[in-house]
Amino acid sequence: MQGDQTDFFKRIKSLLPNGWFGDNSPILDALLWGMSQALAWCFSLYLYAKAQTRILTATDGWLDLIAYDFFGTSLQRGNLTDSSFRNRIQINIFRERGTRNAISKILYDLTGRYPTITEPQLPSDVGYYGGMAGYGVAGCYGSLSMPYQAFVTVYRSASVGLPYVAGYGTSTGGYSQASRADYASISQIGLTDADLIAAVESVKPFGTTIWMQIKS
Repeated sequence: MQGDQTDFFKRIKSLLPNGWFGDNSPILDALLWGMSQALAWCFSLYLYAKAQTRILTATDGWLDLIAYDFFGTSLQRGNLTDSSFRNRIQINIFRERGTRNAISKILYDLTGRYPTITEPQLPSDVGYYGGMAGYGVAGCYGSLSMPYQAFVTVYRSASVGLPYVAGYGTSTGGYSQASRADYASISQIGLTDADLIAAVESVKPFGTTIWMQIKS
């Protein structure tokens, strides 16, 4: 294999002058194998360094550095694998921004649920005379005095709880007995409200005001 210890051993030995050493030279071979091991390690380091210069091939902490270069602290790895984190970086680099659909899409990507977006100046959101809207049925009040504003209702992702940790009222957890219980918050397994707000801030049109309501 190119660049491994055997490859470098053959390359070095082929450079030695003919007739200087016999066919059987264990001491010389031992020295050459040692040199070849060091060169093989250097070559593997070169390949690793080369891979870190591209998002498609970067790994480990270098992906975190790439994410920081593009997004600062707004894009965190969490428990994602290299492959998943790389995909998330690429999605956010080419993500749609500055539109209503951008807000809807990023919230869906984070929570798996589409938000409800209402623009007070948009007739299709607030209704109009002769349209499909009515008291207690559908639609809401619009206002021409609220330009460049929108109300966004965000729905948190469905929770699956904390695995392997007992809940209140179960026999598997209790004080002063062998059990598996913990003081925990549901925020430990899902997105925080601050994460959702930051996501909207990252894609909303400049100069607009977004009023957010977050529901479970």
